[in-house]
Amino acid sequence: MLTISNSKIWLSSPHMGGEEQKYIKEAFDTNWVAPLGPNVAGFEQDLEKYLLEDVFVGALSSGTAALHLGLILLGVKAGDEVICQSMTFSASANPISYLGATPIFVDSELETWNICPNALEEAIKSRILIGKKPKVIIAVHLYGMPFKVDEIRQIANQYEIPILEDSAEALGSSYKGNKCGTFGDISVLSFNGNKIITTSGGGAIVTKTKEMKERAIFLATQARDNAPHYQHSEIGYNYRMSNICAGIGRGQMEVLDEHVSKRREMHNFYEQIFSSREEINLFSEPSHDYFSNHWLSAITIDSKKSSHKTREDLRLLLDNENIESRPLWKPMHLQPIFSQAPYYGGNISEQLFENGLCLPSGSNLTEEDRYRIKNCLESFGF
Repeated sequence: MLTISNSKIWLSSPHMGGEEQKYIKEAFDTNWVAPLGPNVAGFEQDLEKYLLEDVFVGALSSGTAALHLGLILLGVKAGDEVICQSMTFSASANPISYLGATPIFVDSELETWNICPNALEEAIKSRILIGKKPKVIIAVHLYGMPFKVDEIRQIANQYEIPILEDSAEALGSSYKGNKCGTFGDISVLSFNGNKIITTSGGGAIVTKTKEMKERAIFLATQARDNAPHYQHSEIGYNYRMSNICAGIGRGQMEVLDEHVSKRREMHNFYEQIFSSREEINLFSEPSHDYFSNHWLSAITIDSKKSSHKTREDLRLLLDNENIESRPLWKPMHLQPIFSQAPYYGGNISEQLFENGLCLPSGSNLTEEDRYRIKNCLESFGF
């Protein structure tokens, strides 16, 4: 029999696996507490092995740092234009502005909620006509759902524009059997506290060549020249991951597949609740080509079919029961800071934001948590 409490149910909280402290202790015991050491190298190797491709991984302080360095490695400079999926977290777009470049935002499509191939090509053609060929395409795997990899890659190749793959939310997801984090000319991962695995804070850059990884690490360690004294011929950054954080990551890698499985179980839990409700659309894979880690399970509510109940009504009800939920990402082209940026497409991302809600999805949710969530959803009329 369940004993029901009213403790906070989080949207996506860190979930330790048990071995993290072993790697951290080794770092302390050997005095490797700097932004280099055995855990950093080991964590990078663990990720390279997991991605199952001929890739090279550099562990960094955040996914945002990885995006910033990725843009630099792809040659983006002040005055350039970079296409970016509009429906994403601001970290996908902010590094464009760090470099003095201009973001060109593109709408989503309804199958994967990711960058729309038609709107992408429209944007590219339009910018080329005015002499502003985009330098890079930032494509995001939203909430762990792979974007339309084949279609986006075909367009990128046709117009000879590299892809910076934002796989911050998609470690453990795959498309046609290949892991997300391997589809870009450069790719990025995130290990923030709410992700599938965490290093408390952290990220990684994924490159196709060892030389490109070494260049990223050079820039991430203040671009120090090879000299006996401190000499710098270009601007660098303090973006390297510490050996302590990498130790957490090594322990987390041991439970990554288990965490993915548990997130997918939460998606199945919601699927059972909403299966007979035509007013609710649970964000799911469009075909067997897609395998989502379901980092966050999300729904959209058709208010016309739900007696005019909205996602905000549901969010407030959950909040009243001490259950965290969150609206979908507010599209970047609707953000005050990017209000003057060019935008291509329709209103798909806007509609998703207005009607969508992310539900508790953590790999550490308990039977009691699911019971409370289910009761709350059912009390709302679902």
